[in-house]
Amino acid sequence: MKTKYLLGLSIGMCVMSVQAQNPIIQTHYTADPAPMVYNDTLYLYVGCDEKDAPENSYLMREYRLYTTTDMVNWTDHGAPLKTSTFAWSAGDASAAQCIPRNGKFYWYISSQNRQNPGSSIGVAVGDTPYGPFKDALGHGLVTNDMTTYAGHSWDDLDPTVYIADDGQAWLYWGNGVCYRAKLKEDMVSLDGEIEAIDRLDSIAFSGGFTEAPWLYKRGDWYYLIYAAGFPESIHYSMSSSAGGKWQAKGVVMPLERGSNTNHPGIVDYKGHSYFFYHNDALPGGHSYCRSVCVEEFRYTPNGEIPEMHMTDAGITEAVGRLNPYIRTEAETIAWSEGVATRTDAARGVYVTDVHHGDYIKVREVDFGAKGASLFTACASSRYFGGQIELRIDGLEGEVLGTLDIPYTGEWENWQEFKTQVKSVTGVHDLYLVFKGKQPHALFNLDWWRFDSGL
Repeated sequence: MKTKYLLGLSIGMCVMSVQAQNPIIQTHYTADPAPMVYNDTLYLYVGCDEKDAPENSYLMREYRLYTTTDMVNWTDHGAPLKTSTFAWSAGDASAAQCIPRNGKFYWYISSQNRQNPGSSIGVAVGDTPYGPFKDALGHGLVTNDMTTYAGHSWDDLDPTVYIADDGQAWLYWGNGVCYRAKLKEDMVSLDGEIEAIDRLDSIAFSGGFTEAPWLYKRGDWYYLIYAAGFPESIHYSMSSSAGGKWQAKGVVMPLERGSNTNHPGIVDYKGHSYFFYHNDALPGGHSYCRSVCVEEFRYTPNGEIPEMHMTDAGITEAVGRLNPYIRTEAETIAWSEGVATRTDAARGVYVTDVHHGDYIKVREVDFGAKGASLFTACASSRYFGGQIELRIDGLEGEVLGTLDIPYTGEWENWQEFKTQVKSVTGVHDLYLVFKGKQPHALFNLDWWRFDSGL
């Protein structure tokens, strides 16, 4: 069944969808955001809530990856890591984080352990931020028999890892208790004892620690962001060292929307500070079908984090421009209506489930001073095909051209199609509006590109 994404019930679909930026992913339910900046790209690792999850139960079997260079357009890279990667996993995923060290990328996950009852922390390793990733140990790095403070079997959840200025890597995690331990330089071995922070220092947390820690350093201060209470709000603490005493500071995001949980991730990127979180804002969303969002914020002069609130608008100021004259993956999306993404071994990630009236919006497209004259797209169709209307600056904006995509025989029969377009210069939002017969799916879309000359 097709679902149209409308975040404000009292606002018309077109008006809201044109303005909305949150949730930043509309093609999947996503949760537990873990941003990572590497070179010039922001990588966002997330869990994926399954749409067919049992009622009142979490079901995540994979982790997905999205990237951006401008904070408004996000490219889907599929699911580089699944619970099936770990032979010991019982098949359920909880929050995770990926970080680089010494030319490798270490992805710390949490899952129930079929070999050692209770939750466990595991780690996968890859040579690139995109993977492929493999289980680095063949067993849990932290298992439930190693932690005894919480008194329940799911306290080994939600790992976060940070490498301090002295080169020491720290692992924080927990549910009901906030645990920490040092990691050896190999990033897959504990270095010393496991500590329970809230048992060591009663002033470490405000609102009580529930789960979802996020550890990082900015300036002279280390920050520990976490979920408190249940349903959860987001709080934070500060310290002068990653392994020192923590001082509770206050609320980052109060309880809002309808999800019982929230999960923070904070990062600086291109001179801006961003706070990632999740809620239940997509249609059909609830506590077990969540969606990742992001807000920009500014620290106070003394380094404290201001209180923030969930918005539909999200990021209004881009930190880059999209070049339309190079191949752009169709799954690069600022906002979409109705479509989904899928992955196959030969094609990679592509856009599918395209029906009449669906669209993809791409923001901050820089056509330059010369302008475009040709549009090319790679697509496939099993039924009647359809058209792509190329509009700028709105769903009803100026039409640059229309690309016809005919029947190609089967979904696997990909072909390139071209059309001349009206020249446009400067920076515009681009809308790919899909038209065709109902009720069949029109076509699949792999990539598109403008050219400045024939």
